Amino acid sequence: MFKVYKIEGSPTVRAVLMTAEALNVDYETHSVDFMGGEHKTPEYLEKNPAHTVPIIEEDGFFLADSHAIITYLADKYGDEESKLYPKDLKTRAIVNQRLFFEATVLNSASTSVSYGVVREGQTGPTPHQIEDVNECYEILDKYLQKTKFVACDHLTVADFSCIAAVTFMDFWVPVDEKYTKVKAWMKGLEKEDWYQRGLIPGLTLFKEYMTNIKKKRKASNV
Repeated sequence: MFKVYKIEGSPTVRAVLMTAEALNVDYETHSVDFMGGEHKTPEYLEKNPAHTVPIIEEDGFFLADSHAIITYLADKYGDEESKLYPKDLKTRAIVNQRLFFEATVLNSASTSVSYGVVREGQTGPTPHQIEDVNECYEILDKYLQKTKFVACDHLTVADFSCIAAVTFMDFWVPVDEKYTKVKAWMKGLEKEDWYQRGLIPGLTLFKEYMTNIKKKRKASNV
């Protein structure tokens, strides 16, 4: 069994939880008290000098960064049948590319909006941020025109990472109906038990938190 250090609502944490649920492995969670500064304590910094979540702890082994974590979990706990992190080099390279796409493109677009609301007093995305998010949807839709899932024709860890980011963005900039492949992909994943257990609880809390902040921002601007 391993432990997942998390904060509620984090999309990167949700990617890890979905992976663990899909692999059907036992794990426990620890909610990190960011408001209380737990992530800056010496004990936490010893685990992860970058003071971020998620981290996993397993028999004295600590690993940070959701992309590193989900590929590690898939390699350790997956089997040939699951194919979550394929051994074939070319297929794995595409999975890695989609993970890097999420880390550098999707994550950048989505967190830009949240930081603007939480830290800079925005009430929602700016026109430029909306444009960036829609460009992300357009790229993802093109990927999905070629394969059923984001990297190939079966589920991989890249889907966990990307759906966590897309549902995060969808709160701010809903996915337009013209992105038919993205919409179909999202609808298909929603039916899975690992999605319901690993993504929905955190996403619900995130939406509630951000909705309250937006209401306060709008009220203060009246």
